[in-house]
Amino acid sequence: MTILRFRIFWEDDDQTYRDIEISGSQTFLDFHKAIVQAYEFDGKHPASFYESDDKWKYGRELNSEVLVNKKDAPALSMLKTPISALISIPDQKFMYVYDPVKKWIFHVELISVLKEEVSRRVYPFLLRKEGIAPAQYGIKGVNPDKIMEIEEKYDLGADEMAEGFGNEGEDGEESTGGESEETMSEDTGGGFDE
Repeated sequence: MTILRFRIFWEDDDQTYRDIEISGSQTFLDFHKAIVQAYEFDGKHPASFYESDDKWKYGRELNSEVLVNKKDAPALSMLKTPISALISIPDQKFMYVYDPVKKWIFHVELISVLKEEVSRRVYPFLLRKEGIAPAQYGIKGVNPDKIMEIEEKYDLGADEMAEGFGNEGEDGEESTGGESEETMSEDTGGGFDE
């Protein structure tokens, strides 16, 4: 079974992306649900994939609300169209639009093709998350798990996170590297060499 690995970039911030692996025999509806889950959206709104070129122009549409594929219809059905049916080049691209009113736009690019599936992995599979997902409604609340993620990433302890500063300058020492102002003025006449 062929496994397709896609990178899904948020259009407003290309540093925010998700890598999803999906079987070529699965449908665009399966892919749509995986993207919604990866970006923590509620899945209550319609969505569309559009075939695209290297300049991210909209081509033929696949829509979540179309139930069957009909000849000369304006959009194909996500439900009835397997992903492999629209893969024609090694770096195939799609535009993905979630919630046409809000217009969440993502660039979808095929980045790898695997000949075999990984055992015990259920597809579609979220392989990688980079960046904080945009808030679908207003501002996201602070999630304690996200704070832990940031702490680990920047190696900050709980005290440093609370204060916002490190331990420098504590224990009665001045912030001038541990020397008092008197010592500096006696030794160098003000602390600077000329």
